[in-house]
Amino acid sequence: MRGRLALLAAAVSVLVLTAFLVPLALLVRTVAADRATVRATADAQSLVPLVGTADPATVRLTVEQLAADSGRPVSVFLPDGTVLGASVPRTPAVALAARGQSLTAESADGREVVIAVQGRPDGTAVIRTVVPRSQLTAGVARAWLVLALLGVLLVLVGLVVADRLARTLVRPITELSAVSHRLANAELDARVTPAGPAELREVAGALNHLAGRIQVLLREEREQVADLSHRLRTPLTALRLEAESLRDPDDAARLTTAVDGLERAVTGLIQQARWRSSTRDGRAGCDAAAVVGERVAFWSVLAEDTGRRVALDLAPGPLPVGVTDDELAAAVDALLGNVFAHTPDGTPFTVRLTHEAGQVALTVADSGPGMPAGAVRRGASRTGSTGLGLDIADRAARASGGRLELRGGSDGGAVVLLRLGPPRP
Repeated sequence: MRGRLALLAAAVSVLVLTAFLVPLALLVRTVAADRATVRATADAQSLVPLVGTADPATVRLTVEQLAADSGRPVSVFLPDGTVLGASVPRTPAVALAARGQSLTAESADGREVVIAVQGRPDGTAVIRTVVPRSQLTAGVARAWLVLALLGVLLVLVGLVVADRLARTLVRPITELSAVSHRLANAELDARVTPAGPAELREVAGALNHLAGRIQVLLREEREQVADLSHRLRTPLTALRLEAESLRDPDDAARLTTAVDGLERAVTGLIQQARWRSSTRDGRAGCDAAAVVGERVAFWSVLAEDTGRRVALDLAPGPLPVGVTDDELAAAVDALLGNVFAHTPDGTPFTVRLTHEAGQVALTVADSGPGMPAGAVRRGASRTGSTGLGLDIADRAARASGGRLELRGGSDGGAVVLLRLGPPRP
């Protein structure tokens, strides 16, 4: 923008100076030619009294002296045909002046000035002088050079002034852009110092107000999530009491373990909602092999109860990924939970964790009925669920620099591929 404003100022300056300097340059040339013509005319007119009264010898001597002083050829044509001074043939202008009419005409040598002298007893004499082109344009080149230098100087001054003005506009706009990018990167404490024209100051104030409003809304949302999560503690406590009252010790231990895991998830959700920074730690990461192994072991108990065969293929760890262990565990739980929720009991599934091209690939494949199109859309589901499971996995993948891929299996089931990027340095 700064360069475009400078280019605009330069273009306007050149147009204005061209409209001003070109006529001025033509005027300078015209004035120089007129000045030389007036000087030559005055010199010629100074001979009129002498030509009208003096003898030819005196006239010849005076004409030669005037020609030497002025540097211009001077001729006097007497009525009897005698030419005094510079010997030149009669021109049409001289012939016209012999009839009593003084005039100025252009010729090949320059500007011809002829003056008719009447009152001689033998007829009308004519005084002729020629202004050379060198005298007609004397000083014009230097004047044009001065005008050109003045034009260049004015253009440079205009560029400097335009650059200073553009800087006062560009700096606030640049700061607005930088703060906007910081807000987009979740740095909600970023603010703009209002500067520049009134319009930019108004935009800066609106952006600061928007950032403050976003902070308030996020804080309220985190508190609501924390409150909602806290409400789950009461039914969890009741569920724990019911589990502890079971007569079978194995059933009681299994249910108590499940309740403990659920309570840890609720506690983590409360802590995440209230105390997690609004900015993501770019260096956060975990060992995908350890997290996936632990979550598959957790779900294997339920798989055994529902008659499902689990095939686990884990690459040797550690396999660092750019996502926290809580987020990866939630993504794995979402993928495995979908298998249990959307396939009939007894359906086998496979969990494979590999390292491919700098990324860690988690594949969950089942032999169920497959997955409907458009399954990854937050809050939308065609199977009666909340529609958030695959979205959670997709956001975890994108947070690490990877992606979530869905496709059909060779046996008609569904294959979910979660690609996870490495931790950021």
